[in-house]
Amino acid sequence: QVQLVESGGGLVQTGGSLRLSCAPSGRTFSSGAMGWFRQAPGKEREFVAAIVWSGGNTYYANSVRGRFTISRDNAKNTVYLQMNILKPEDTAVYYCAAKTTVYATEYDYWGQGTQVTVSS
Repeated sequence: QVQLVESGGGLVQTGGSLRLSCAPSGRTFSSGAMGWFRQAPGKEREFVAAIVWSGGNTYYANSVRGRFTISRDNAKNTVYLQMNILKPEDTAVYYCAAKTTVYATEYDYWGQGTQVTVSS
């Protein structure tokens, strides 16, 4: 039983910033990876960013590279997504995801999602 608890969503103006948090419970993913995905109404879910827990290698979608930063805090067993220079097109429900090992093709665990709305 794995639970991913997300927080940090909200309403911001274009150019603003938000920091999302994801705190897994029930286990750690020290041998795996965690990521952020987002889905806007009527749109396909898309990859945003990911981090390999061990070593901290990061990956970003081109649309957010340079603006978003994914990080993790080992002591708190928490993953963050710092979002800067937000744009209206960033508006979506953001989901935290995790996979047990870096070799897994798919993310197996998902949070409930947190709404991010960027106003014009």
